[in-house]
Amino acid sequence: RGGLAIASILACMLFAAVSGSSPATVVAIGSIVIAGMVKNGYPKEFAAGVICNAGTLGILIPPSIVMVVYCAVTEESVGRIFMAGVIPGLLLGLMLMFAVWWRAGKLKVKPPPKASATEVLVAFKDSMWGLALLVIIMGGIYGGIFTPTEAAAVSAVYALVVAVFIYRDLRMKQLPHVFLDAARTTVMLMFIVGNALLFAHVLTTERIPQTIAEQIVGMGMTPWMFLLVVNIILLVAGNFMEPTGIILILAPIFFPISKQLGIDPIHLGVLMVVNMEIGMVTPPVGLNLFVTSGVTGMNLVQVTRAALPWLMVLLTFLVMVTYIPAITLTLPDMIFGKSL
Repeated sequence: RGGLAIASILACMLFAAVSGSSPATVVAIGSIVIAGMVKNGYPKEFAAGVICNAGTLGILIPPSIVMVVYCAVTEESVGRIFMAGVIPGLLLGLMLMFAVWWRAGKLKVKPPPKASATEVLVAFKDSMWGLALLVIIMGGIYGGIFTPTEAAAVSAVYALVVAVFIYRDLRMKQLPHVFLDAARTTVMLMFIVGNALLFAHVLTTERIPQTIAEQIVGMGMTPWMFLLVVNIILLVAGNFMEPTGIILILAPIFFPISKQLGIDPIHLGVLMVVNMEIGMVTPPVGLNLFVTSGVTGMNLVQVTRAALPWLMVLLTFLVMVTYIPAITLTLPDMIFGKSL
């Protein structure tokens, strides 16, 4: 039961391993599967809520744009935090699948007809070029062939060639418009990054994080209490700010304090990303809510109402990641050794 919805979550997980972006995951997967789920008898609100929340995996499953930004600010290892995101990403995906399976039992939706072996083979053949991008990105980064930045360049060129010459989804005359949109987005992000790095430099020069850390340690605040405060601050900030901006502003403050308290910086990074996931599906500025609204044609209130019930899964997952460091640190410690 709930097979199509579960498959949609799996599709979000696979696309997340390519895009590194939550809104992009919602657009790419939601524009295809939401209509299919509705056609097979799922309520539109159910379909929208599932994809809106599953799309948040785009910034948790590596490679993740938000993780790269965190490492740029803190100078931590990108490869290490990517490895730290693997198990949490899979775990959250499984938790969402279980929630869908449990909820679908009450909806009593009939499963779609099974595809024949020929249909499966044809679908695989059609998607082969797109799936190859996943292999190129993940294999290249984890195989040490190129860095995440180089992987982005390689994947962009590969996607351009495939879209123009193989799938023919993109025409040559559309390329100037595509390049212009990319340039606008890049300029905006670089402006944010530049100012945030300047902010971080001022904080470091004035020793503000160190002063706060000394006061916190002097107050006798334990690591678990500090992580609770971090979660509260990030959950509130996530309601009003975009994830990259939050990371750029708050990571330089939280990072030295966490090291002072003996908290692994990679654990802190994944914790911040999970909080950003929740921020993506909470009003008033949750990006996934707006994107889902655009994909489905539902108004923002309807999308919010559809997405919020699934928020309990994300909050439960946040508590697990916060207080069970092994979820995030086991894999990177096995591969790279312990950092603290």
